[in-house]
Amino acid sequence: MLLGAVILVGGLAIYFLGRGQWTFGEAVYLSENAVSTAGFRELDGMDHVRFSRLATGLIVIAGLGTTAYFQSSLTAFLVQGVLGERWRVRRMKKQIEDLTGHVVIAGAGSTGMHVISELSAAKVPFVVIDTNHRRMEHLSQELCDGKMLFTIGDATDDSVLLAAGLTRAMAVVAALTEDKDNLFVTLSARSLNPSARIVAKVIASDAIPKMMRAGANATVSPNMIGGRRMASEIMRPTVVEFIDQMLHDRSEDLRLEEVVVPAGSSFVGKTLREAPIRAETNLLVIALRVEGKFIYNPEPSTGLDVGSVLVVIGPQANINRLRDLVKRSA
Repeated sequence: MLLGAVILVGGLAIYFLGRGQWTFGEAVYLSENAVSTAGFRELDGMDHVRFSRLATGLIVIAGLGTTAYFQSSLTAFLVQGVLGERWRVRRMKKQIEDLTGHVVIAGAGSTGMHVISELSAAKVPFVVIDTNHRRMEHLSQELCDGKMLFTIGDATDDSVLLAAGLTRAMAVVAALTEDKDNLFVTLSARSLNPSARIVAKVIASDAIPKMMRAGANATVSPNMIGGRRMASEIMRPTVVEFIDQMLHDRSEDLRLEEVVVPAGSSFVGKTLREAPIRAETNLLVIALRVEGKFIYNPEPSTGLDVGSVLVVIGPQANINRLRDLVKRSA
């Protein structure tokens, strides 16, 4: 717009100075040549028109700066726009190809965006699949500081799931709008990665057994959770407030997490008292899952074995420290 304005104003100046001696088209043509600094032939009779050469000189000077600004803006648009986007897509594709043990999130709608927020806060690697590129860019900036990995496409398409690294993923979240789409994603994910943990969103209650038969490890009903939450707000508001602050208040670095004791860990064969949980991490063990059963508020004499799951509460940094501790060999 600025470049066009300089050419037009310059053409008008030459036209009015000539008092009809040149056509408006000739005046604009002269102005365009002057602005582009491509070289030009003066219009006939310019040497007899007062201030015409001065006006042309001013047009050249204005054109130099305007043309330089135009070229730099055009270059920036191409590099940051078209070329920059291609580079970002290729870099993101390479990052996804290097991922392993991540989570694939199918759908970034009203449910998926909260999954993204929680995994991002916990620093769990993930890849999002959605058809809306603009929404992906927005969520990336809002929730992940522009570092979110995503694939644009239909999550019910196996090729799109493979592009998100599903065969190397540890878990899949099917959070699409329709139950039938989540059922399709669950079937595809289970066939492509038999060992992945699959959590599927369900709307209709009769879809739960179908989703489980399709291969889902767990189902989540937003309607059911919403109803229970509303009832809890009436019966136990303080508990709800505490959990909300713990899970969602980023200033309160407090988390409720689970830590699995792996084979070969120095924790195997020890009791909770002997394991350096309190001394090294200052975490509170509120439950212990052993052989599929929960032990709430376990005694210090409770033994730990391979596969025991510690349910702990405390700062995220301390939880990460505990995960490092349980991985150490005996």
